[in-house]
Order: sequence, then structure tokens, then C-alpha cells
Amino acid sequence: MHDKLFLLVILLTAAVFLVAVARRFRLPSMLAYLAIGMALGPHGLALLAESAEVDSFAEFGVVFLMFTIGLEFSLKRLQAMHTLVFGLGSAQMALTAIGTGLATALAYGQGWRSGIAVGLAVAMSSTAIVARMLSDRFELHSRSGRQTMGVLLFQDLAVAPCLILLPALAAPGDDLWRSLAVAAAQALIVLALLIWVGKRWMGRVFDVVARVRSNEVLVLTTLWIVVGLSFLTAQSGLSLALGAFVAGMLISETVYRHHVEADIRPFRDMLLGLFFVTIGMMLDIHYVLANLHKLLLAVMLLIGGKALVVLLITRAARTPLAASLRTAAQLAQAGEFGLVLIELARQLRLIDVGVFQITLSAMLLSMFIAPFLIDRAARLSGDLGRGDWAHKAAAIHKIAVHSMDLGQHVVICGFGRTGGRIAEFLSMEKIPFIALDVDPQRIADAGAQGINIVFGNADRREVLQAAGIGRARAVVVTYPDAHSAERVVRIVRAARPDIPIVVRTSDDKDVARLKAAGATEVIPEVLESSLLIAAETLVQAGIPVRHAIQHVRAIRAKRYASLRDFYDSPRDDRDR
Repeated sequence: MHDKLFLLVILLTAAVFLVAVARRFRLPSMLAYLAIGMALGPHGLALLAESAEVDSFAEFGVVFLMFTIGLEFSLKRLQAMHTLVFGLGSAQMALTAIGTGLATALAYGQGWRSGIAVGLAVAMSSTAIVARMLSDRFELHSRSGRQTMGVLLFQDLAVAPCLILLPALAAPGDDLWRSLAVAAAQALIVLALLIWVGKRWMGRVFDVVARVRSNEVLVLTTLWIVVGLSFLTAQSGLSLALGAFVAGMLISETVYRHHVEADIRPFRDMLLGLFFVTIGMMLDIHYVLANLHKLLLAVMLLIGGKALVVLLITRAARTPLAASLRTAAQLAQAGEFGLVLIELARQLRLIDVGVFQITLSAMLLSMFIAPFLIDRAARLSGDLGRGDWAHKAAAIHKIAVHSMDLGQHVVICGFGRTGGRIAEFLSMEKIPFIALDVDPQRIADAGAQGINIVFGNADRREVLQAAGIGRARAVVVTYPDAHSAERVVRIVRAARPDIPIVVRTSDDKDVARLKAAGATEVIPEVLESSLLIAAETLVQAGIPVRHAIQHVRAIRAKRYASLRDFYDSPRDDRDR
């Protein structure tokens, strides 16, 4: 018992440290869990051993991952991106799988079934790595970003058929088509029945649960549905993960989708972390080092082959070369679902140990390399990944049109709730402004209300110049991400050393860094909300309103240099 507790302490210590390091360098925590498994597993320090219990818990990590994918499934999104999803996505998946399958058969002497299994695993790319990087770099709506997300969405949808296909490939006998037909028919019948029943009852079940007004009951109900449907699909000869995907897809059609996703995330993250630890434990470092030449060849083939496939199909779709290069780099790595499929292929004995070790090692290395490759490709493309020249020129022209008649205006960078409130105040004082944002829906909603808002990445000098930064009276940066806000501040300050820059931040810890970058004033939301709460507490405790406000003014006078004279000066009753 004590030995198990000691191992648990070691595992948690390694997880806390390495996940923190991964976050510090803006890398997915998945890579930290993989490193833990490699270091502590039977092929590393041998502190952790494989067991049926650990594998069972890890499998539930995949179950909850598939559940999350089901939650994010949207027919509207699929319809809006159908050309990218089913055009580029299917071409990338098919060509990569075929090419990898041929390489596996020729280079490793494996059968064609093994080649298909490896090909399908390698064809997957990492949604966790790529989506996070594109979001951080404001590239989700660039041409390369849209193409990448379309392919990733198709890959997510392809996981369910792959989970059916691999067991059919592993079935004994030579009648593959009969096995596939039986598996497909079985899957269609079970899934159709689950979806038919689920669509009629899922919303009603959650309506009843919601009346209890207990978050605990809601979480338990969600877990019951996920595990129950997974059990039904497993009993029907299908996979646990397939049932979880159906559960997520059914819940996504209800109004409880976002609430359920937030509640289930801690379970998913912990169990999925354990899954990636077990994947890392399977990697035999000694075997890999003894076959280093094969590994290096596999990594080059994986990254180079996937990049070449994506480059060719995007160029065939008449995508400019710069955007094609970025799309190719963004999809050139392996992905988390690929790890799921390669492990399933190992369990089904579709591939031997040697192929599994080399393929798994190559996939992991490609995921470690991915962030650096994406950044490097963006720089080599000559546009830092902000979209092709035609796309950028059209966007800048539109910004210039919106700012053409403005002078002594305010540039609002980011139009969320804070940006919207600032726009209201400026409108009341009849101060002209232009707002920049990258959320198409937000831009459409605000534009319908007559607000002067346009699509644009404010951390680009040419975008700010098109917005009239040279003749503006002030700039407001409302980004929730301090790193993005800092980039904007530095660019603005370099272009206009004299212009006032007001920055919103969520916490005090970023104030000094933003001011050092050139911000005139930084407003931490946590400070303002705490001051209001403190003042209200004093009033409710019997302290006069005037006295409570004096405390607030005293703290603000120390904090905000530009408003110090206002807060320090005596105020008459009209200002109170």
C-alpha cells in the first residue's frame, strides 16, 4: 500500500513540474504526460509498470476525449466548411494513409493490413497543438488557418470509422470485405438505434435533472450517459469510444452542451493525461536508440510526406504558395488520435513490436517538433503566418475604408465586453472610433448595430496604419491574453511614441511588463472588481457611502498616475 502511495506521489510530482514547464513554454500538456511515461515507465527508470488496471483507466481517457469531440460536433459548422472538410480533408487522409501504407509495406516488409493500420494512425494530426497555436497567433481565420481546421475536423469525424475498420482488419480469415460489411452493418444498426432513442429522450432527461438545481446531479447524469452508451456499444462488439462520441453528439443538440463540457473537462483531462502516460510507458528507449537510423528516416518520411501531400492538394486547390506552405507545416505532425489508433493496432496484433516502436517514436518526435516547425514555416513564408498577400491586402483595404474619414479617433483593439463598453462611452461623448477584432460573428453582430468595426489583427503594423494610428488620439487594448496585448503595445509605441495607450489586463501580475512595453496605463480587472466589492462591503457594514468611496479613491490615486490629480482633489456633491 505504501509503495503504491509513494509511486503516486512521484507521478503527481512529475506531472505538476512537467505540465508547468510545458505551459511556461506554451506547449500542450499532452507532451508533458508523454515525457512522464517515457521517463518513469518500464523502459525508463522502471518506477511505473504496465497493468490491466492502469490500461483500463487510460482507456476511459480516450472515452472522454471522444465524448468531447462529439460535443463539438456541429452540423452547421460542417455545412459551412463542407468543401474544406470533405474536399481537402478526405484527400489528405486518403493520400497520407495510402503513402504511409506503401512505405510500411516496402520499408518494413509488413502486410497490407498493417500498412493500412499504420497509415490511418499517421494520417491524423494534432488538434490540441495546432488549434492552440493558431488561436494564440490569431490565425484561425486566415486562409491557411481555415484549411487546417477543415482538415482537422474531417480527421475528427474519421476517427469513428477507423475504430470500426481496425478490428475488421484484424479479424481472422481472408474474407475482409465480408468482415467489413458485417462490422459496418452492425455499427449502423446500433448507432441508428442509439441516435433515434437519444434524440427523443436526451433533452427530456436533462430538463428533469436541471429542475433539481444540483450541479452534482448534472455531472453524475452526464457520467451515467457517457459510461452507459459506451457500455452498450462495447456489448454490441464496437468500441467504448464510439459510444462516448454518440453521447457527446446527442448532448450537443441540447441547451446544456456548454455547461456539460465545462463540468466534464476535469475528468477528461485527468484520465486523458493518464492515457498519454501509458503511451509514453510503451516507448522502448533502448530499442529506439539501437535503431536510430530507422527512427530518423521514419520522422523525415512522416513530416516530409504529410507536408508534401498537403502542399500538393492545397496548390491543386489554387491556394497561394505562402498559405500552402503554412498549411503543410501545420498538418505535418502526428496527433493524439493517431496515438489511439496505433495503440489499438498493437492490441489487435495488426503490427509487430518493431514497427510499433519506430512508428510511435516517430509520431511523438513529430509532435515535439511541430510548434517549432509551424513557427519556422510562418517566418519562411514571409508573412509570419497572417494570411496570404491577397487576403491581407483585401483586409487592409477594408480597414482603410472604415478609417478613411476619421481623425483624432480612438482605435479599440479587441471588441469583447470591455471593448463594447468603451465604444458606448465614446459614442456618448461623440468621439469617433474604429474597432478591430478577429471574431467574424462578433463583427457581424456589432456591424448590424451600426458600430464601426472591421476584421483585423491589431498586432500587425500595417493593420494599425490602415486603422489610422498616425492620426488617432488614443489606443485601447482589451485582449484577455497579456502576451498578445504586449505585442500590440510595442508595435503602437514604435509607430507613435506620443500616443496614449490604455491596456486592460485580467491580473496585477502583468502590469509591470505591459508598462515596460510602453503602455500609458494598465487597468487590472481584478483590482477594480475588488475595490467595488470592498466598498459595497463597507457600506453594508454600516460605513457611510462617502467614507467608503474615499477609501476607493485613495487606492486608485496610488495606482493610476494619470488620474491621481482627480482622485486627490476634493470633490463637491455634484461629483459624488
